[in-house]
Amino acid sequence: MVSTNDIRPGQSLIIEGSIYLILEYQHVKPGKGKAFVKTKLKNLSDGGVVDKTFRADENVEQAFIDKQSFNYLYKDNNDYVFMNNETYEQINLNEMIIEDKYLFMKENQEITIQMYKNTPIDILLPASVELKVTKAEPAVKGDTVTSTNKIVTCETGLEISVPMFIEENEIIKVDTKNRNYMTRL
Repeated sequence: MVSTNDIRPGQSLIIEGSIYLILEYQHVKPGKGKAFVKTKLKNLSDGGVVDKTFRADENVEQAFIDKQSFNYLYKDNNDYVFMNNETYEQINLNEMIIEDKYLFMKENQEITIQMYKNTPIDILLPASVELKVTKAEPAVKGDTVTSTNKIVTCETGLEISVPMFIEENEIIKVDTKNRNYMTRL
């Protein structure tokens, strides 16, 4: 058990039998009445996001999440196959766990998988990934003077807004958190 005063974003809690990841945390001390803690929680089993308010100093159960390093191997129908880097054991994760994160995953890429009691619950992507542009409209002369952007398609199917000078077959760096173009490599 942990006090709600000690919880922070990124930690996991067990509430009513489900595991929740803390996305946002705010400690509120109103002028009258007792202090309370407002949180935004993501249910790791179904992906739903809920707002929950706790009394300050209320005890909640903390979930201890194990992070293991895996290699993404390939997609098999609706499953994604990963191999543990230490034991070489393979596991399959379904689309519900992966969600739209597959847009940042390339074969043989190292991915961190969060496990709770040896059951995969979520994947953690690296801060940025390098993707090859597979489809890009050519820039028209004079368009590159202004700071306009265009939409390109990357090798994983990700569509992203990039500067006009980006062309097909170039490698770009993409921020996985906010899905923004970072730089050309």
